[in-house]
Amino acid sequence: MMAEVGLVRFARVAMEVAQSCLPVYAAPRSKHVFTQHQLVTLICLMRYAGWTYREAEVRLAEHGELRAALTLQRVPDFTTLAKFFRRLKPTVLQAVLEETVRHMPPAPPEVKGGTTVAADATGLETSSASTYYIKRLHQFGIQRPRRAWVKTSLLVELSQRFIVAQQVSVGPENDGPALRALLVSAQHLLPISLVLADAGYDSERNHQFIRQVIGARSVIPAKRGKATWQIHGIRAEMRASFPTALYRQRALVEAVFSALKRKIGAFLSGRSLAIQLKQAALLGVVYNLYRLRPCLSPTP
Repeated sequence: MMAEVGLVRFARVAMEVAQSCLPVYAAPRSKHVFTQHQLVTLICLMRYAGWTYREAEVRLAEHGELRAALTLQRVPDFTTLAKFFRRLKPTVLQAVLEETVRHMPPAPPEVKGGTTVAADATGLETSSASTYYIKRLHQFGIQRPRRAWVKTSLLVELSQRFIVAQQVSVGPENDGPALRALLVSAQHLLPISLVLADAGYDSERNHQFIRQVIGARSVIPAKRGKATWQIHGIRAEMRASFPTALYRQRALVEAVFSALKRKIGAFLSGRSLAIQLKQAALLGVVYNLYRLRPCLSPTP
């Protein structure tokens, strides 16, 4: 029963967030049987619980308390959920993610003048083949064809471990431009005083953007290029005197990736790339809702 209680709590938090940032209906001429708040919450709940569309229909029919939390008068058919997710715009998921950031609890007293954020990226699984299976193939000299993969780039607020911005794309690709896009998305949500990133984001352009446009301090190791190369500007400062103590905090973003993959999962079940990219964007939203569960006041 503890799992059931967790689902109800998650559903209530997701409904509260969705109601704060989304219109009741996505289109004025829709049937108006289910609200956009209910359907977005159900999509998030499915990802959180690991349900398929058919499982969601069955579980909702069995769970009266969950239907009450969602204010459902009837259970949506699995095709309703599938079609809704297919036409769901990425801007809706972006709006919900930003609203979860606005629902973050107040920053700790020691955080003054702005918060510390860290950027990193990770690949997501688009195949259900296990790691053990892949390793066994390699042992027998069988190489699977290399394919493009879906990656998610995250900007994480370190004091409370919330995802404040995300960008999904197809890898492999250069991480540098993603950092600037993430910071543009996050700068209107919270004040930023320090930006940490690994060597994959190392470039003079990124340092200049962080310091001149965002108005924050940047700490990125200058590892790109040979040690004998002559570098200039902020990258030269990083190589000459690197602030190791500040940079150690960046390890916390790895903890966020670990929690996201353990609690929610990194497998994208969609058959088309468009669906997989939306599923990847959904991960950040569901993770923030999971983090918000103990923060928001319970609904009677």
